[in-house]
Amino acid sequence: AIIELQKNFVIARGRKEGVTKGIKNNLVIKEEANFDLFWNEVLIPNLIENYQVKPVHSLEEIKYLHQKFPANVRQFNVYQDNKIVAGTTIFETKNVAHAQYISGNIDKSTLGSVDFLYYNLITSVFKNKAYFDFGISNLNQGRNLNHGLSYWKESFGSNTVAQDFFEVSTDNFHYLDNVLV
Repeated sequence: AIIELQKNFVIARGRKEGVTKGIKNNLVIKEEANFDLFWNEVLIPNLIENYQVKPVHSLEEIKYLHQKFPANVRQFNVYQDNKIVAGTTIFETKNVAHAQYISGNIDKSTLGSVDFLYYNLITSVFKNKAYFDFGISNLNQGRNLNHGLSYWKESFGSNTVAQDFFEVSTDNFHYLDNVLV
């Protein structure tokens, strides 16, 4: 799900209502170099409870990636009364901001925390990028669509882009030694 940020896109009324909730609930967005709170208090518990999975990257791996690429691996957390309620980990390149992880606590709908966060990222923090990439909305290695997640991303003005995957046997890779490139 991708938004072409330099073209016109429409954010749905429901997302804007979430932003209004975030403002009314005095939510605060902070960019932080510490990934522990988001990983341990929001992301991992949500993924385990809702999908019985863990993040693709471990906390140690994401910290290592941030250490190696501090300008490209960014953590944004949302707080209410100094308590973390949502967050996202963004992988950033020159042209693209890619949401690698998105999660909010159980009160995310009541607080508007995730809508509040993403509205600010799209309309302020990353507004000069060519693309905002929400990532995938599928389950079971692309065999099933998570309709609710896809709808949420589309309601920010994103369009779905299909990605093809190919599997190539590498049993005979040694034949490549004789190929001129």
